[in-house]
Amino acid sequence: MSLLEAALRVRENAYVPYSQFKVGAAIRARSGAVYPGCNVENVAYPQGTCAEAGAIAAMIAGGDTEIVEVCVVADAPAPVPPCGGCRQKLREFAGPDAQITMATTDGQTLTMTMEQLLPGAFAPDHMSRA
Repeated sequence: MSLLEAALRVRENAYVPYSQFKVGAAIRARSGAVYPGCNVENVAYPQGTCAEAGAIAAMIAGGDTEIVEVCVVADAPAPVPPCGGCRQKLREFAGPDAQITMATTDGQTLTMTMEQLLPGAFAPDHMSRA
């Protein structure tokens, strides 16, 4: 199954009673495993989680820690990029060359590298003591 297919499939499970804006994400880890996630809203809006965060949690639970490719899909007029918080979450596990594809449910896509999506990111190597 492609990342787009996995993201489209999991998107249908999104819990979005407030916004009605379903988002699906799928991550391919260095191992080749694919981890899907969908957005989950909460009546206290800041307590919800984005699709990307769910996919990352599934990846970590599955024992992987390195992202090589991501696909995020939403029903929107143009491909929707990850929010700022999710860009930082993705960067924790994705190197600057990881491919991030944003897609719509009608087939439009836009692919960028992690570096293009979050230039000048605060990354794990900033925490190393040289």
